[in-house]
Amino acid sequence: MRAVVFEQYQSTPVLKDVPKPVPGPGEVLLKVAGAGACHSDVAVFREFSEEFGPAQLKPSFILGHENSGWVEELGEGVSGIAIGDAYLVYGPIGCGHCPACSRGQDTYCANAAKMPYLASGLGRDGGMAEYLRVPARNLVPLGDADPVAAAPLSDAGLTPYHAIKKALPTLAGGGKHVLVIGLGGLGQLAVQILTALTGATVIATDTKDDAMRRAEEAGAVTVGGGPDQAARIRELTGGKGADAVFDFVGIDPTIKLAMESVALRGRVTVVGIGNGNYTWNFYGVPYEVELTSTYWGTIEELHEVVALYRDGQITPEVEIFAMDDALEAYRRLEAGELSARAVVAPGR
Repeated sequence: MRAVVFEQYQSTPVLKDVPKPVPGPGEVLLKVAGAGACHSDVAVFREFSEEFGPAQLKPSFILGHENSGWVEELGEGVSGIAIGDAYLVYGPIGCGHCPACSRGQDTYCANAAKMPYLASGLGRDGGMAEYLRVPARNLVPLGDADPVAAAPLSDAGLTPYHAIKKALPTLAGGGKHVLVIGLGGLGQLAVQILTALTGATVIATDTKDDAMRRAEEAGAVTVGGGPDQAARIRELTGGKGADAVFDFVGIDPTIKLAMESVALRGRVTVVGIGNGNYTWNFYGVPYEVELTSTYWGTIEELHEVVALYRDGQITPEVEIFAMDDALEAYRRLEAGELSARAVVAPGR
């Protein structure tokens, strides 16, 4: 089968023929419907090295941690799953028996350091291929919803959903404001999720006019860049600041903007893995402000994300690429030329 393989550090992955996988006990073989191309993939093959990056992500393996597909074959002991049904794949794979894994939060597996991989497409062969082998436990049914467009929900939908759900107590009640910084794939879905789950006024900001226009279409009020950016955001909130802020970039300037825009007793969540730094000062931020981070989400929450998708409350924006064009999808992702989530669909 054809697959996009991460073969060596700090180099472009290759598109090549590899053996079709065989499902083991408790596993399912999916015919891949869609595989999302994510900036995390770019970090793996462009930034990591022998000295920098998780040990579980050493080459080589097939990329693709945002996956969907149709059941092709069942491994030994798997029941209750029908051949041909469409599923979204929960990517993280932990030990399966620690407290975190028991609650479906494999991202925080207590034994992650001992695991040979972190997720499908992150150390273990992923879905940027014609077929994907996954644990049956990690399947979330899609029903009759489009599985190709659904693929990014397994990360670009789940990650903001988890962060937003953690912040819901801060946004409870009337007159609340929330700020979304960075309107890429995760930020756009965050605007939709916030609109679906809260009654807060959603303010969004990005450097790209097209991204802000699309956020406006989803119900957000937008603010462009500039030296008075934080002041303009505060003006929209009546001077108090945003009750919750989600930074989907995570670099020094965006974290600084988040802390300058947050309200008294507000919450700032850094979601983007931009490796930014922030210097805290007692007099520099409103009292009782929380600065926190999150990573991915739980399999239970992915079921909830799929429910929003099936009900039409969230719709990921995708650009479909054939398998032969998968490397072009990554090139455009790196170059910042995409306005939607790139999804490789082997059947197209």
